[in-house]
Amino acid sequence: MKPLVSKRLAFALALLFGAAGAQGAQPSAAALALHQRLLVLDSHLDTPRLLALPGWDIRQRHDSRRELSQVDLPRLREGGLDGGFWAIYTAQGPRDAAGRNAASSQGLATLLRIRDLVERHPQDLGLALDAADARRLQGEGRHAVFISMENAQPLASDPALLATYQRQGLRMLGLVHGSNNDLADSATALPEWGGLSPAGQALVAQANCLGILLDASHASDQVFDQLLERSQAPIVLSHSSSRAVNAHPRNLDDARIRRLAERGGVIQVTLYGDYLQPQAADPRRQAALQPLYGRLRQMAGLAPGEFAELAREMAEVEQRYPRPRATLDDFMAHLLHVIEVAGIGHVGIGGDWDGGGGVEGLDDVAGLPRITERLLQAGYDETQIAAIWGGNLLRLLDEVQTRTGTNCPAP
Repeated sequence: MKPLVSKRLAFALALLFGAAGAQGAQPSAAALALHQRLLVLDSHLDTPRLLALPGWDIRQRHDSRRELSQVDLPRLREGGLDGGFWAIYTAQGPRDAAGRNAASSQGLATLLRIRDLVERHPQDLGLALDAADARRLQGEGRHAVFISMENAQPLASDPALLATYQRQGLRMLGLVHGSNNDLADSATALPEWGGLSPAGQALVAQANCLGILLDASHASDQVFDQLLERSQAPIVLSHSSSRAVNAHPRNLDDARIRRLAERGGVIQVTLYGDYLQPQAADPRRQAALQPLYGRLRQMAGLAPGEFAELAREMAEVEQRYPRPRATLDDFMAHLLHVIEVAGIGHVGIGGDWDGGGGVEGLDDVAGLPRITERLLQAGYDETQIAAIWGGNLLRLLDEVQTRTGTNCPAP
């Protein structure tokens, strides 16, 4: 089945109208041509949160500022993004019976929305279960939709659901988010379990057995250390950056980056601005944004007009309490440092699009060829850039899946 707009045509349009370079100097023809040849993957897309918004249509081009949207089919084509891991994200709620039930319901609802999206747009999207699927879908001109989970709290009340998720396409599992949960400690919370909880340890073994790639982004250093020790397969950090460049607890220090690489793992450098440069806390800004974020988490109940009003209010807060925005230069400083520390075979890119990612000069996925151009300017060749854009991640996924067990123990 042929796509509505081929990748080749999208790049021709980008050259004609400057779409790929609209947020800065347009990439060179050589960079665009190289980017077109590559299999380009992103390991962390939070776009599934928008699938709960009534009336949101992936076929339409949206505005990253006014509509809080960075990924849609027109921009996927313009940016040459051939595939990505679409995240089942669940905000951490109360850790009581009601909270666990709510997390379970939300996780399954998001899974269904992703599956339904793929089935409704077969000309443009395809469910990817392994590296071969990603390559096949690229050849067909379709975007490869891998499924991941960010925050495993939906599994807290029934860990056996992990096998159900795996059968429905889950291929990457992040244990925790911004707060501790029943499975692991967060990088941005005080230690509770000293790393993995007993339930988290069992879930790691189950994920190994099912061939699910374990993701240490958002996890504490102790969780990272224990994952390296316990996991029978290499792990990934789907959207993290360098603590040496910016001392944020969500980033990884050089010693751990080296250990990750020694064990065959991959760190996917993120475009989330708070992790790229120091940010001074502004209590006024936080106080103004907090209730708006609460409404954002309830977007499934918002009418399109109400969501537009929420986006307008958030933009007003940004104008009232501005702060310096990370740039493409900041991102490249992290990416180049991590390449130097880990080696070219253990680095990729996870933008955190639609989850807070994006920098000055690269607001949405339409501008991804600018990264390819920067890598060319830094002296990397096509083989090396191909590894960064997807080759390393697919190699890791292959390795994890080859270690899949046949008789998985009960969680």
